[in-house]
Amino acid sequence: MLLRHAKAEWSQDSDHERPLADRGRQEAPLAGRRLAGVGITPDLTLCSTAVRTRETWKLVVSELPQRPRTLYDERIYEASLGELIAVLNETPEEVRDLLLVGHNPGVHALADALAGEADGDILTRMNRSGFPTSALAVLTFDGAWKSVEHGVGRLVDFWAPHA
Repeated sequence: MLLRHAKAEWSQDSDHERPLADRGRQEAPLAGRRLAGVGITPDLTLCSTAVRTRETWKLVVSELPQRPRTLYDERIYEASLGELIAVLNETPEEVRDLLLVGHNPGVHALADALAGEADGDILTRMNRSGFPTSALAVLTFDGAWKSVEHGVGRLVDFWAPHA
């Protein structure tokens, strides 16, 4: 599962330190309810160290039936597609369901690259929306995390607050 952080404020702080805007604080719990609604609780969440992703995750996880183990990884902040795939490749094999909380353009590029197949018009809807803040993509694949690469997944759900 891939989640883009909720809407952040524009501030004088460094980009890494930007907090959520009011809209982000309202939409992040909706993303959490959507995640709970798909019936998948992550075994592990990998979250960027940026303030807005950590705040998003705190609001999302409060909507889940149980809190997964969470690792904050500075590599996710401003990560390229290749860097995000490398992070996924390091996921321990005992992890079945993983959530990555990150930023665009990397999260959108990752969802698009992994989706070798998609149910219905989900891929079209995701790409048309541009993967807005608080958007969630759910992909499935068979195999080991170390074998995650372009086209291995199936996009089975995409949700965004206003899509």
